Amino acid sequence: MNIIYEDDSVIVVFKEAGLAVESRRVGEMDLESMLLGELARRIGREGRPPLFMVHRLDQPVAGLLVFARTRGAAASLSAQVQDGRMRKIYRAVVSGPIPAESGTLTDYLIREKAGNTSRIAKPGEKGAKKAVLDYRKLNEDTLEISLHTGRHHQIRVQLSHAGMPIRGDRKYGGAPAEKLALTAWSLSFIHPVTGKRMLFTLDGSEEG
Repeated sequence: MNIIYEDDSVIVVFKEAGLAVESRRVGEMDLESMLLGELARRIGREGRPPLFMVHRLDQPVAGLLVFARTRGAAASLSAQVQDGRMRKIYRAVVSGPIPAESGTLTDYLIREKAGNTSRIAKPGEKGAKKAVLDYRKLNEDTLEISLHTGRHHQIRVQLSHAGMPIRGDRKYGGAPAEKLALTAWSLSFIHPVTGKRMLFTLDGSEEG
């Protein structure tokens, strides 16, 4: 667990690939439990410290997340997730040719409970939800991605469908790799107390 920033309202952390944000499996460690343990150790007393989850990353995905430390901060950050004021930029290493320097992918997705996957659907198909993302080419095999919608496995499914599967993505046809090459690289939100925009990236952080 790597704490990037913290104050009385928020904690920004880096999650390793393979670590669940929240686990329902008995005996499996997860990021939330690790943070709770660290906060409890600091306080030095039994009981659950105040900590509130406001967004998640899939278990195979590494990257930045923010947790709230008060109910008021949780309400503010959750609202920002819903209305788009919380901004997340991802980076993915892909297989296959990147067709343009930048572009927008628009598809319709259906989540399949069997196998915990999603698939491309036809517009109007029952249960289909619109999925939109923008991408920008950083180098010959790396993309920077921003989401307009937040669908299950959206980046993985859309890039695979566009002929650019993510390396290490066994579910969606990616080339073999030790880990899924998808990272939540940048996180930006408005601080619930100060009202300032906070920006964090994996190559440094800036408080707006």
